[in-house]
Amino acid sequence: MALTESRLMLIIRSGQHHSVTLSQQVRGHVAQPAVSTWPRTLVVVRTRRAVVDYALQRRALLADLYAGRTSVMDVCDAHPYLQRAAKYHGEASEVACPVCRKERLTHVNYVYGDELKAASGQAKSTIELPRMAMDYGEFTVYVVEVCRTCGWNYLSMSFQLGRDGLADGTGQREAAHE
Repeated sequence: MALTESRLMLIIRSGQHHSVTLSQQVRGHVAQPAVSTWPRTLVVVRTRRAVVDYALQRRALLADLYAGRTSVMDVCDAHPYLQRAAKYHGEASEVACPVCRKERLTHVNYVYGDELKAASGQAKSTIELPRMAMDYGEFTVYVVEVCRTCGWNYLSMSFQLGRDGLADGTGQREAAHE
């Protein structure tokens, strides 16, 4: 959105997005801004690339489960470390578990990359990903959905993040230079 347009979108540090008219800024005061419905992860979307969605494989596995070709014990086999990561680092989704239908699924983000060194393989929250995207050149995020009740787990998506995905390739955080 250009400055010549009638609205200016401001991104507040807390992640909320407010819409303020330019005429309000010119007069030196800003009225109560209206909250926008923009996504809270604009930085992640800006550098996110090589997205792979595993929804079709998930659908095929669930079809096999419902048809009786696969047992519940084969698909509800979450490792204790994955369940612990879901408890402490996971984020609840709005989707109910497709197997037990008792609880909403939890998404866990695992990060892997050569630049991450000791942080490679760790579970990270979605809030941590934009900062990591500006700190590192390239790393891969694997999103795993987990049911903490029955143990259902499935790799739902993977994508790459990092400064290498910026248009000019020189995206370093301003905080690092201060």
